[in-house]
Amino acid sequence: MIREKYARLAYHRFPRTTAQYLGHGRADTAPPEEGLPDFHPPPQPQEDPYCLDDAPPNLGYLVHMQGGIFFVYDNKKMLQRQEPHSLPYPDLETYTVDMSHILALITDGPTKTYCHRRLNFLESKFSLHEMLNEMSEFKELKSNPHRDFYNVRKVDTHIHAAACMNQKHLLRFIKHTYQTEPDRTVAEKWGRKITLRQVFDSLHMDPYDLTVDSLDVHAGRQTFHRFDKFNSKYNPVGASELRDLYLKTENYLGGEYFARMVKEVARELEESKYQYSEPRLSIYGRSPKEWPNLARWFIQHKVYSPNMRWIIQVPRIYDIFRSKKLLPSFGKMLENIFLPLFEATINPQDHRELHLFLKYVTGFDSVDDESKHSDHMFSDKSPSPEIWTSEQNPPYSYYLYYMYANIMVLNNLRRERGLSTFLFRPHCGEAGSITHLVSAFLTADNISHGLLLKKSPVLQYLYYLAQIPIAMSPLSNNSLFLEYSKNPLREFLHKGLHVSLSTDDPMQFHYTKEALMEEYAIAAQVWKLSTCDLCEIARNSVLQSGLSHQEKQKFLGQNYYKEGPEGNDIRKTNVAQIRMAFRYETLCNELSFLSDAMKSEEITALIHWNQRQLYTGPHF
Repeated sequence: MIREKYARLAYHRFPRTTAQYLGHGRADTAPPEEGLPDFHPPPQPQEDPYCLDDAPPNLGYLVHMQGGIFFVYDNKKMLQRQEPHSLPYPDLETYTVDMSHILALITDGPTKTYCHRRLNFLESKFSLHEMLNEMSEFKELKSNPHRDFYNVRKVDTHIHAAACMNQKHLLRFIKHTYQTEPDRTVAEKWGRKITLRQVFDSLHMDPYDLTVDSLDVHAGRQTFHRFDKFNSKYNPVGASELRDLYLKTENYLGGEYFARMVKEVARELEESKYQYSEPRLSIYGRSPKEWPNLARWFIQHKVYSPNMRWIIQVPRIYDIFRSKKLLPSFGKMLENIFLPLFEATINPQDHRELHLFLKYVTGFDSVDDESKHSDHMFSDKSPSPEIWTSEQNPPYSYYLYYMYANIMVLNNLRRERGLSTFLFRPHCGEAGSITHLVSAFLTADNISHGLLLKKSPVLQYLYYLAQIPIAMSPLSNNSLFLEYSKNPLREFLHKGLHVSLSTDDPMQFHYTKEALMEEYAIAAQVWKLSTCDLCEIARNSVLQSGLSHQEKQKFLGQNYYKEGPEGNDIRKTNVAQIRMAFRYETLCNELSFLSDAMKSEEITALIHWNQRQLYTGPHF
C-alpha cells in the first residue's frame, strides 16, 4: 500500500479495487469519482478561452523553500515562527525508507520467482481467453451500431510540442515563410537586425532546394543508442538558428512561427474530431521569467485548441546550466520552476496570464537521456538542493523526488482553492537503471515508455496490480533503444497492464499527417491486434490522459471511473463487455490470491512490523 499513500497525497490516481482488496478489510465509502484529479473543463463554445477576468481573489500567503520543498505560510508572523499552512508536506527520510523497501523486494529471489510465474500465468490466461472468446467479442462489436475503431476517441498521451508536426509539414512551412515574407526581420545579433533571407544566406542555402532528406530531422539507424545524435535531429539542416526560429517559444518573433505550426497541427486534430493530443512544452528552470513568457506566448498567439491539453516537461540538464554559470545551485533551478506556480496560485489577480495558462496544463514530465550514468546514490544523506552546487547532475531519483514533493504541496494548495491539479508523468524505463522505475512507482501518476519493466518481474507485477498507466511509443523505441519486434507492448497488453500508444516525436519517427493512426496501424499489423485490442488501447489512452471529468464522461460513458464492465459503455468505447469482465475478474483473482496470503499469521506479523517502520515519517 506504499504507492497508495503517495498517490492520495498528491491527488494522483489509485485503483479502488486494489485498495479494497489489499486494505486489510478497510471499507472505502468515498464516492468513486472523489479520488480523481481535478482538470479544468474546456470552455463552452460561447466562452472566450483567453478570458482573464475570472481569477479568484489574492490570499497574500507567503512561500519559502526549505530543503528543496516549498512551504506555505499564512503570513509573515507564521513564517518567522516556522508554522506552515496546514498542508501535507513530504518527508525525505520516509521516502528513502520506502524506496529501499521496494529495492529490497525487487531483488528478493522467492519474490522474483513468484512474480515471474504469476505474469506467465496472466499471459497464458489471456491466450486462453482469446481462444474461447475472440468470436464472441467480435460478434459483440459487430452488433454495436455507429461505433468502430475509427470513431472511438484516442489520445496521443506522449508527444513533444517541438516535434508534433511531421517532417513534410515542417518543410512546407519553412518554404512558405520564405516565399511570403523573406524580408521580415526574424532575429537580432550583436545589435544588427537580420531578415529571413539573410538567415538562409548565412547558411548558404535556398529553401526552394530543400527536401526532407536535406532537412535531416528524421531519426534512422544512426540514432540507435545515440541519444546525442537524436537530440541534434531537432536542428533542421543541422542549424541551431532554424531550431531557434521555428521550434522555440522564446525568440525575436515571440515564438510566432512555432505557434502557427502548432495551430496547424491542432486544426488537423479538430478536423479528425476523434483524436486528441497532450504536447509537452519546456520549462528549463534557468529563470523565473520562463513561466510568464510561456503563458504570454500561449495567449498572444491564441494557441488553445479543444483537442489539446498541455504538459510541462522539465529537462534534467542542471549540469549544463551550472557549468555555464547560469545557476548557483539545484535549489535555484527548483525555485525557478515552482515559485511562479505558487505565486500564481496564491495571488492569481497579480498573475492573470499564468493563472489562465495553468487551466490548460494538466501535468509535468521529466525528460532527458535516461542512459546517462550518475555516480551519486540518492538517500536521506544526500545534499539538499540549496547546497547542491557541484557541476555534477543529480541522479534521476533525486529529480523525481523533488519534482513530486513540490507538485504534491502545490496540488494540495490548488485543491484547497478549487483550482485544477497536476499529474506527474515522467519519462521512465526507456533506458538506464531499474531504480528509475522504483522512483516512478512511488511518485508518478503514469509514465512514458516503461520498457525496462520487461527486465524486472517484481516491478512489472507491481505496475500491474497498481494499474499504473504506461504510454508506449514502439516506433520511437525502434529508432533509439529497442527493435520493434522486441517491444513488450503486446506482452504488457495481454497480461493486463494499463498501456496506451503514443507517437513521442512525429517529426523524427512518422511519415503521415495522422501520426497516431500510423502507430495504431503498424502495431495492429506487426502484432496482429484485433479491433477489440485497439479499442482497449484507445480507451486506456483517454483514461490516462488529462482530459476533464466531463469530457471523459462524454467520450467513455457516464460511469467511466468505475472499474470493470460497469465502467464501460460499449456504445462509446467499442470495447467488448466480455473483455472488460475478463480484465476485472483476472485482477480481482490476483488481488484475492494476495489478500488471502496476507491473512496468514506469519505474513500479518511481518506487515505490522513493516507498517511501524514505514509510516513513522513526521509529515505523512
